[in-house]
Amino acid sequence: MRTLLCLVPVLVLALSVGASGQAPIQTDTFKTSAGDLQVSFIGHGTLMFRFGKLIVHVDPVSQYADYANLPKAGLVLVTHEHSDHLDAKAIQAIKTAATIVIGPAKCATQVPGITVMKNGDRLTLEGLTIEAVPAYNIVHTRPDGAPYHPKGEGNGYVITFGGKRVLVAGDTEAVPEITALKSIDIAFLPMNLPFTMTPEMVATAAKAMAPKVLYPYHYGNTDTAQLVALLKDTPGIEVRIRNLK
Repeated sequence: MRTLLCLVPVLVLALSVGASGQAPIQTDTFKTSAGDLQVSFIGHGTLMFRFGKLIVHVDPVSQYADYANLPKAGLVLVTHEHSDHLDAKAIQAIKTAATIVIGPAKCATQVPGITVMKNGDRLTLEGLTIEAVPAYNIVHTRPDGAPYHPKGEGNGYVITFGGKRVLVAGDTEAVPEITALKSIDIAFLPMNLPFTMTPEMVATAAKAMAPKVLYPYHYGNTDTAQLVALLKDTPGIEVRIRNLK
């Protein structure tokens, strides 16, 4: 069995979403070589990372939190242009003059001044290494045969925090570029049918990349228990379920 190196979870109910009436936001904490990484599970495909003084928001959307009451962003990562992932109002609420917003080219019309990353690009910003990985459909398509997420239009991101590699996969299936990833410590894989992965696809991707901790996210009404069952005999992968419908 693989050893879980320096990944110590602490579940905290510390962040409030303010006047929205929603429950406090859950946060897990991981140890890294450069200090604690706090991962906050806001909802759906929306996450927040706190790493030292740096706040990283991923796909901030007003439906899932009151962004007027959340920390300002040093960095915002947007996976693609769909409205449940790109919300210009939420971005504006957490943006300062120093905030860097990153996303694929199709987001640029909605977010002026965005730093465009295309599939395969790599940047070092704010002490983090950020890699844009492809996020797209092969199997799941619209009635006209077009994929819900065409290849080349959306990003997932591998973010390295103090030596820990975190994959936020975006809206994708278990495509070859995802299953080929190595040395992933924490993986967020989508499981919202029919738009992203089935539990079987998530299990296939997880077994291929072997993250130490796997969070299904953006899972809608898909039964997370199916994924837990599929991976229960897979050593070295801890599946954690958080409220990320």
